[in-house]
Amino acid sequence: MTGIEGLHNFRDVGGIALAGGGAVRPGVLYRSDALQALTPRGVEELAASDIGVVVDFRTPEERAAAPDLLPADRAVRVVEMSILEGAMAQMAKEAFAADAPPTPERMAEVAARIPTLDQLYVGMLQHGADAFAAVARLVAASTDDLPSAVLVHCTAGKDRTGVAVALLLSAAGAERAAVISDYTASERNLAGEWADGMLQMVAALGIPVTPEIQTLMVKTPPEAIRTALEWVDATHGSAADYLRSGGLTDAELAALRRRLAG
Repeated sequence: MTGIEGLHNFRDVGGIALAGGGAVRPGVLYRSDALQALTPRGVEELAASDIGVVVDFRTPEERAAAPDLLPADRAVRVVEMSILEGAMAQMAKEAFAADAPPTPERMAEVAARIPTLDQLYVGMLQHGADAFAAVARLVAASTDDLPSAVLVHCTAGKDRTGVAVALLLSAAGAERAAVISDYTASERNLAGEWADGMLQMVAALGIPVTPEIQTLMVKTPPEAIRTALEWVDATHGSAADYLRSGGLTDAELAALRRRLAG
């Protein structure tokens, strides 16, 4: 399954190289941007797919502003699992928290306090082990007998989704370079209409669109996910041990590896 109409950053992670040889199984784990822009044909394509579980990493506010479009004629289990408030939402909260209207000086101050991508990712990892382990558990429980493949998404499908997928792939034994390559593909997928619209939204809020803000909002530099995975290695030993710290059992880890690595 190569695409769903209306999505910019949808893909099956199947085919990613494993360190011990072979590749990740297709049809088990998918990733994408949010599903609010699905066309009617896109909804039909989702209904005809093997996807049975949709994990939505967005906050309740993000979901309310842009609800996912899902098939009406086939059950899809939706798991709402907020990992970290979106950077854009946080900027807006800070910018408009003061009693006085936001000024260019205040907006510049807010923008200067926004974390870099690698800081954002490490922050997710420091507080999100339980949630990431829960996603791994969903993938481990999927089967080939009925539509139960897992689709994970946030808003862009690059940050919260990128960290989650990198963890699952790493725990399954994927090559580090292949994991990083999958992460960086999001920047190419989002380039153009989607990225331009996001940056225009930032500018409309009065936030200076600096190179740092552009990276945060629409880019996926390899060093960002590499830093996150190196933090996992340094603090837990491996992605598998990190997921164990969130409650994933050895049996569930073995099932995850069977599903993804075959």
